[in-house]
Amino acid sequence: MDRFGRKLMRSWAELGPRYLPFADVATPDLPLTRLLRLSLFQISVGMALVLLVGTLNRVMIVELGVPASLVGLMIALPVAFAPFRALIGFRSDTHRCELGWRRVPFIWKGTLWQFGGFAIMPFALLVLAGKGEASGALIWLGQAGAALAFLMVGAGLHTVQTAGLALATDLTPPESHPKVVGLMYVMLLLGMMTSALLFGAALTDFSPGRLVQVIQAASVATVVLNLVAMWKQETRRPPRGATARGPDPSFRDSWRHFCAGEQTVRRLVVVGIGTMAFAMSDVLLEPFGGEVLDLSVSATTKLTALFALGGLVGFGFASHVLGRGGDAYRVAAGGALLGLPAFALVLLAAPLGVPVLFPLGNFLIGFGGALFGHGTLTATMTRAPKNQAGLALGAWGAVQASAAGLAMALSGGIRDGVNAALGATEAFGGLGAVAGGYVTVYALEIGLLLVTIAAAAPLLRRAAGAAAAPALAGWRGGSTR
Repeated sequence: MDRFGRKLMRSWAELGPRYLPFADVATPDLPLTRLLRLSLFQISVGMALVLLVGTLNRVMIVELGVPASLVGLMIALPVAFAPFRALIGFRSDTHRCELGWRRVPFIWKGTLWQFGGFAIMPFALLVLAGKGEASGALIWLGQAGAALAFLMVGAGLHTVQTAGLALATDLTPPESHPKVVGLMYVMLLLGMMTSALLFGAALTDFSPGRLVQVIQAASVATVVLNLVAMWKQETRRPPRGATARGPDPSFRDSWRHFCAGEQTVRRLVVVGIGTMAFAMSDVLLEPFGGEVLDLSVSATTKLTALFALGGLVGFGFASHVLGRGGDAYRVAAGGALLGLPAFALVLLAAPLGVPVLFPLGNFLIGFGGALFGHGTLTATMTRAPKNQAGLALGAWGAVQASAAGLAMALSGGIRDGVNAALGATEAFGGLGAVAGGYVTVYALEIGLLLVTIAAAAPLLRRAAGAAAAPALAGWRGGSTR
């Protein structure tokens, strides 16, 4: 090869790490193609989240006339399994399998639970869609079936995500873990964005039958994506019982050891409050667009794609900052600060008569939420005790998902309660009582963001002190020479 050819090949080789996001996370033992294939499980999780939180909550509230409080409880049901994520992570750390796997069995079981939930869901929704012609017993059966379907899908996606992220950390060196977090959650947001666009296009001409077809397609895609993601990823080792020197520690002992870390409880509290601040609007953003701004099902579903785009940009920015040595909690606090004007834009869209503020607010909410999520998760991982990656990821996921579920359940009840209290009175800038519940929830979210910033302040001060210590030591050393 001549000199020009060698120079051209070097230029192409340098193009990936310089311009392709997360290309530098790959290693000779773990090429980028294999890592991207593993991340397909995040696409299936993102697809399920869009369907549950984005599309179905709008359809049940607006098209099917289901009370928002009941919808909020149903969407919160998947989060009922979230507190077990820490246990799932711990079990995947210590799992004994005759095939030598630790993470793969959990990913497979979670996939089956997701598929089973999606299989039940269409029939339950058909009953809800025809509730005017159904008897009381049949309505209760449909609601119970829908609740079971939501719970199974939630249990599956929590199990798949916890074990999948733990497997990704197993396959990469510790110094690459923050970049792996960024890559995995970018794939989650890509899955959400793509799924939202596809669901929006498929439901342009809405009908209950078309909704059933969308859910069936999601169930098949979930199995295919997760199978491809798992294929030949985890190395088979001898059974753990054949090489273990003693019994594995109990979950209680492992949890106590994890919580003994520096500021662990405060970090989890910050995760919980901040997540509630960003998640209370998840169940109401699309109904707000439909009831207050008169947007169609297709238009509000596409807003989820815009939200995911904001998150994608946010995760890319956070990974860039953290990759250059930035402090994780400063990134998280920056996301919380950005959430303040984001929710203000959503609040002002209707009173000011400027609908463009609503999608702009959605984008900024996604961007700020991504900064907050990436920062807190990276901080949790980097401070995890040795050999407890699954437990650390599970603890973060348990707090984050439980707070999100509680926030969504509360938001639906607050919306219904405030609207019932206002009755038919005109309020909130002449928008009518229908907007009162939404405005109340958004105002609460702004208050929770302020609480989050205050709770994170000691962590920021500690990080600033740790960063200043080496410089101070160097100055002192220079003064004695």
